[in-house]
Amino acid sequence: MKRTTVLIAALCAMALPVTSFAAMDHGDHGSMDRGQGGHAMMEMGDVAHQEVVDGVKATFKVMSMKERMKGMEMPKGMKETHHLAVEFQEAKSGKALTEGEVKAKVQGADKVEQTKDLMGMQGHFGADFDLSKKGKYGVMCKFQLKDGKVRTAKFWYTVK
Repeated sequence: MKRTTVLIAALCAMALPVTSFAAMDHGDHGSMDRGQGGHAMMEMGDVAHQEVVDGVKATFKVMSMKERMKGMEMPKGMKETHHLAVEFQEAKSGKALTEGEVKAKVQGADKVEQTKDLMGMQGHFGADFDLSKKGKYGVMCKFQLKDGKVRTAKFWYTVK
């Protein structure tokens, strides 16, 4: 009995940091309505690019971390200035596609590259990038959704 209690306590203790990290990383936006298919994050910011790639509609948004973290304190030492979010849908039916692997590479005018895996989060995939310098950034995204096909999308995003 003691062994089971200790095991349960240990599992709970290990889950707490993961839960805290997830809340911090995904943003706990308090007043946002999560009941609408988890699209609260995708309602923020402007569409940076949208295209249909082999039957999948990809909608990209780039939002400043100030906008994303509105009403929250920015973590100390955070270098990332923008959140890149992408939402996938079947082009014909509009059905959300939320399972798969997504990787993005962002290259600034200074040729500095940042490559990150985008995490699945509340109806979209996303990651934070450092777009602190004004200018044109090339965004290249490679994604493999549940159907197993590898697709790519590319676009330019300008920071003013």
